[in-house]
Amino acid sequence: MKQTLILGNIITMDEKRPTAQAALVKDGVFAFIGGAEEAKELAGADVRVLDYGDNFIYPGFLESHSHGYLAGDRAIGQADLTKAGLTTDYAKYREIIKEFIAKNPQREVYMAAGWIENDEYVTKAYLDEICPDKPLIMNTGGGHSMLLNSKALEWAGIDKAYAEKYGPAEVHVDENGEPDGYICETPVFEVMPKVPKTLEDAKNYLLAWQDIALENGYTGAADAGVEIVYPEATQAYYELEQEGKLKLRTYAYLKVAENAEDPKGEIARAVADRAKYSNEYFHVVGVKTFLDGVVEAHTGWQIDEYLDQPGYYGLERFNKHDKMVELICAADAEGLSVHVHSVGNGATRFMLDCVEEAEKITGDMDQRNVMAHLQFVTDEDVRRMGATGTVPAVPPLWAGKDPDTYRLEVSYVGQEMADKAYPIKSFFDAGANVVFHSDYPVSPSISVPDSFYMAETRAFPASYGYGDGTERWIEEAITREQSLRALTINVAHAWHQEHRLGSIEFGKVANMTVSDCDFLHDDVEKVTQAKVVATIVDGEEAYKA
Repeated sequence: MKQTLILGNIITMDEKRPTAQAALVKDGVFAFIGGAEEAKELAGADVRVLDYGDNFIYPGFLESHSHGYLAGDRAIGQADLTKAGLTTDYAKYREIIKEFIAKNPQREVYMAAGWIENDEYVTKAYLDEICPDKPLIMNTGGGHSMLLNSKALEWAGIDKAYAEKYGPAEVHVDENGEPDGYICETPVFEVMPKVPKTLEDAKNYLLAWQDIALENGYTGAADAGVEIVYPEATQAYYELEQEGKLKLRTYAYLKVAENAEDPKGEIARAVADRAKYSNEYFHVVGVKTFLDGVVEAHTGWQIDEYLDQPGYYGLERFNKHDKMVELICAADAEGLSVHVHSVGNGATRFMLDCVEEAEKITGDMDQRNVMAHLQFVTDEDVRRMGATGTVPAVPPLWAGKDPDTYRLEVSYVGQEMADKAYPIKSFFDAGANVVFHSDYPVSPSISVPDSFYMAETRAFPASYGYGDGTERWIEEAITREQSLRALTINVAHAWHQEHRLGSIEFGKVANMTVSDCDFLHDDVEKVTQAKVVATIVDGEEAYKA
């Protein structure tokens, strides 16, 4: 029997024993939690000791909404525009792209990601000037819109007829009705799978993502829409697990098309994939779809019209009530949940209407359907979130006022609404099972310290370089313990894994994160400087600083 004794200041998230000094691990699960001397007496003579001294040990952090393949792709397969900093300096973007092209002359298609849109509207000509002979695509950080050069439009088959099919909200056109290079939403997700890649590329990207997650203290993550940009990503996860290379536990939501014509068929496919691919380190727990887009691209689905486009309410990507109810019911019958992208308050209202009907049909009030992002939510729908048991996946890293994005929000939906974006405390008050997400790599960071900081201050840390004035809606600030729950046990509950993950308790998987910071008591400014000392998976150090 393999034994490990772990020593340090342990925060368990177990209400019966909130702190401890030692954890004894046998064959990858916790066998004892308590005092150091008692643990040493219980341990065998051949026990391995990991002594972290005065450092703090938490349950392994869990990410409730991320994109593994895309994270790895952006890390090693694309030009990273975030190297320019949190900026909308288009001149810097071009320099980064030119450098990437020069280093990768063999590529058939060039991708860049991390573009932050501002008031300056750019078209294909902006990219044609630096890359006239090969397809070049510049993706926004959020991933819901992109700019293509002329060669990329030709390569992707985006012409006048294609633009007419989707309309100007999704394919922007010039005065002659020809695509100008800027596309949003569904066309974006049609372009991404066309980019040349191999299964081996996908495996390398997933391993790169695993390294990022472990280095940041995460031991588990939800992949929200596994096949969104690469249909064979599920196979890549499976092969990596068979090869013994997965350490990060991934809880997968498989992609479902918007307004799916055959919801039961979509769930049958997910069930078949669960049987084929699920194992210990990759496991299918539900399906994911998009209700709308994002406000900065005018595609968030709002109850009220956009101020700068009277009569327009955003893009309703999934708006067939009966189809969504059927999807939720079919998923529930198979022990799966439905995970949706919902930014605008119109999208959120639509989904909650569907969830309420599905719960009446099934009689199941514990479906644990997830709604991610939730930028704008009415007070009544906050209450309904708690009443239906729907899981709000909220992004603390987006709580502050990003100067560029905030300016767009004000012009599109008004200052009053922009000032009341991304509620968190209200969901806790409504009794909802709140979970944090970063949406990495949509967020350029997956920082646990910054998540604690921004959930409490509702402002960006000084390290972001925004200066003062980024605080937004301080009334929605939450406590440190609420943040810790939203990073651990609450996420495990959303995955139906609370019996195995999310706290340091007897019989649970021995996943832990060691930090040099007391997240519950240290000064909030010190929290942002916290470092991961080690990330422990199954009782073994999967990452060590």
